[in-house]
Amino acid sequence: MRSLRFRRFSPLPTLLGAVFLIAIIVFLLSPSSNDSASYNFRKASAASNPLSPPTSPFRKSAGSKNGKRIPPPVIRYQLNNVTTTSTPIENRETILILTPLARFYQGYWDNLLKLSYPHELITLGFIIPKNREGNAATAALQEQITKTQTAGPESKRFASIIIERQDFPPPLASQDEAERHKMENQKVRRAAMSRARNSLLFTTLGPSTSWVLWLDADIIETPPSLIQDLALHDKPIIVPNCFQRFINPDTKKLDERPYDYNSWQDSETAQKLAAQMGPDDILLEGYSEMPTYRTLMARLYEKGGDIKTEMPLDGVGGTALLVKADVHRDGAMFPPFAFYHLIETEGFAKMARRLGWFSYGLPNYKIYHYNE
Repeated sequence: MRSLRFRRFSPLPTLLGAVFLIAIIVFLLSPSSNDSASYNFRKASAASNPLSPPTSPFRKSAGSKNGKRIPPPVIRYQLNNVTTTSTPIENRETILILTPLARFYQGYWDNLLKLSYPHELITLGFIIPKNREGNAATAALQEQITKTQTAGPESKRFASIIIERQDFPPPLASQDEAERHKMENQKVRRAAMSRARNSLLFTTLGPSTSWVLWLDADIIETPPSLIQDLALHDKPIIVPNCFQRFINPDTKKLDERPYDYNSWQDSETAQKLAAQMGPDDILLEGYSEMPTYRTLMARLYEKGGDIKTEMPLDGVGGTALLVKADVHRDGAMFPPFAFYHLIETEGFAKMARRLGWFSYGLPNYKIYHYNE
């Protein structure tokens, strides 16, 4: 009887085939060269420890000793190599966009996504009050962040996003526009705004930051090239003209009006008023009870005028304010107290000037504020 012989099965060809198949799948699903470059840029600039400068996101590492996290190494940062030029994209200059966020406006986020500055060079920072409105704003913001940073296209994703909550209660119960702008609320409101701005600034400004763009949460329309347009002037501090669209009650048609009156050139009248004030009193702009007769940039817009027209300023508004990071590194912050009878962004311009940095405005370059 003939005996049956069985061929010995070898797993090697099957194993090699599986490896080859996996390699093909990885190749097909791997990001393009541009995406890889973006990823490598972010990975290289990522913080390596919770105590590292916070410009880039912190990614936990497996390194630990006896269950304790290894402390960060001593790192030398060559801040002289951080440039702030009129061509920030060409020089790969990083932008820190900071926003105090009391309410979330979808128009703000949509406008942010339309900015044409490379998003991989942009870090976003938010500070939100701890109240009911703040909780709603946080939830809405996180929803949009998830859509953008995980499901959105790579080109729309930001280098990192930082959300902070204020450690002090908001001074006003309501964030309605009419309540916010009452004269009697200004000192306490703007002092709280200064504290929020300073807290956000000091915890997010990193060693690779070239520019800081302060952008209010109710700015819903800017040119996509906002950052490049402002940086092109190569000024330490520069601010566009903030307007607001509304339905004109007389014509029943869409119209626009100036909104931010905090960008101005000083006047003798204002200086005389300040000289008669007590040490803790502040000058306020835009109120009939306190006529200062300053030259307001909001009133100097010329239809059809050159958007590159510059003017020197003594006070600035904070709706959209581009600042060279070195100005903040020199110590210029937003005083929550009367600084030469000025407070918050106007006080910031005064403090920066005392440090040798000058402010400028663009009267014909418009951005738009939400209209409640």
